[in-house]
Amino acid sequence: MMLAELSIKDFLEKVASDTPLPAGGSVTALTAALGASLSEMAARRTIGRRGYESVQTQMMSAAKKAAEYREMLIRHIDNDVEAYSEVMDAYQLPKTTEEDKEYRKQAIEAGLKKAAKIPLEVARYALNIMEMAKIIAKKGNRNCAPDAQVGAVIAKTAALAALHNVHINLKSVTDNAFVTEFSEQAEEIKKAIES
Repeated sequence: MMLAELSIKDFLEKVASDTPLPAGGSVTALTAALGASLSEMAARRTIGRRGYESVQTQMMSAAKKAAEYREMLIRHIDNDVEAYSEVMDAYQLPKTTEEDKEYRKQAIEAGLKKAAKIPLEVARYALNIMEMAKIIAKKGNRNCAPDAQVGAVIAKTAALAALHNVHINLKSVTDNAFVTEFSEQAEEIKKAIES
């Protein structure tokens, strides 16, 4: 069963268990998805409300985009587990011959790169959600402003946590060009979060 299909209680129990997965990456994706959900709800509760006619198009667009982010992030709950599983499987490969050692090394590297890509995407989505939620809080239904603000805070936290995972995964990658590119992208996202 996919993690995203579990009840909240079952998901939390899986995270709390003594198995290595799911872990921080899946939790971060879920956290960002919650930020998107709050943003979407606040935008939807603005649509069609009197006094907010001037922002209807903007709120419809925001609700649609938040729903798209939510769906992508739900997929990343499981994508993160898949990526990290590939890394763990690669570490279990035989290392008897030189060919085995080289294949294992390449498999580990490929897995680590994938394990860095997913949280970088989560961070990017979370940054976009944070920015969108701030606009919704400012221009949307004032009764939902606190929900949009919480969505922004949650998304910011998810983005920072995802960037932490990117850095952790990059520490073991040996492809310097890849590390440089992803480190630069992560730093751009961090600067945008802090601005």
